[in-house]
Amino acid sequence: MVEHDALSATREAYDAAAPTYAQLFRDTLRDAPLDRAILGAFAEAVRAGGDGQVADLGCGPGHVTAHLHELGLTAFGVDTSAAMITLARQAYPDLRFDVGSMAALNIADGVLGGVLSRWSIIHTPPQELPVILAEFHRVLAPGGHLLVGFWASEDPSHPTQTFDHVVAPAYRWSPDHLAAMLRTSGLAEVARMVREPQPTDRRQFQEVHLLARKA
Repeated sequence: MVEHDALSATREAYDAAAPTYAQLFRDTLRDAPLDRAILGAFAEAVRAGGDGQVADLGCGPGHVTAHLHELGLTAFGVDTSAAMITLARQAYPDLRFDVGSMAALNIADGVLGGVLSRWSIIHTPPQELPVILAEFHRVLAPGGHLLVGFWASEDPSHPTQTFDHVVAPAYRWSPDHLAAMLRTSGLAEVARMVREPQPTDRRQFQEVHLLARKA
């Protein structure tokens, strides 16, 4: 199977940036109470639905996977970057980390209680996102929850907006449009959190978390 150029380019870029990325983002949750709050709500929703395994897709160096574990979830990480997975395994040797693609997950149908996609869709070209959302739906058990994080586009009349990213080409999304795509994929929105940018934020974009449930 020939991989799309965007996936290959993203993987190679994150392989090269992995050590720097891990150093910069290792402690980001410490100073992000709202992020911790929505992750906590996600964890509670997963436990209420049967407490199945949770996949952190696009896990990077594994710090958020480890946080999900601390919240009591049976969590594992998946990332397309082998270098990121190597760093995650070194930092958290008791947790499971796999190299893989969100577009073709090596996970059986309907086995997960939760899927976390935290800024992992931002490098996906818009025309390819439905395939990934279908994979999220496929691997979730009935009643399972998805939490997806992304940056919002400025103009709601435009579903997507490109922006400069230091690692790879990236996209911002209209929250309403992405919620509609989730519904089309069989994932109903449960809640959303919108965080306004702070003066010290490098990117002055709204941050959005959508929590959705598989029927």
